[in-house]
Amino acid sequence: MIPRPFRALPAILLPLLWPALCGAQATQPTVQDCDWRASAANIAEPWEANTRTFSNGDTRLAVLDTIEPALGWAHVLVLSPPYAELGDRQCKVIGIQSYGFAGIRFADLTAAYDPASGLTFTVPVQVYNAATAAPDWVTLTFTLNQATGTLTARLTP
Repeated sequence: MIPRPFRALPAILLPLLWPALCGAQATQPTVQDCDWRASAANIAEPWEANTRTFSNGDTRLAVLDTIEPALGWAHVLVLSPPYAELGDRQCKVIGIQSYGFAGIRFADLTAAYDPASGLTFTVPVQVYNAATAAPDWVTLTFTLNQATGTLTARLTP
């Protein structure tokens, strides 16, 4: 059991350490296999406004709201080909390491297709800026090659 004076320590230290943690990680997004963040319970409401399909329904994007951390609650879910042996799609989550973004303007999502590279999506996201102690709007661009399953992501100002 943690002694009573030390129980509040995580709540006190997290706000102090958050800028350092975010500053070290906020350079580029990460693409990871789905985990607890991809739970249906985390799909942002209303679902109709926070999910979209592409490629005749083969690819689905959704905004995930994990609630915490407050400056990293938002992730992008990508369900897409290639299909596994049982017919299920690959499942990926885009965020910044295990954190997400501070916001997503999913209504502003755009998509383009290039046969050489695949589907390219752009969407404005907010990323914590340690220098200003506030989130900045930047552009998340990610490209999906449905044939290979390769998904790459980058942030630009």
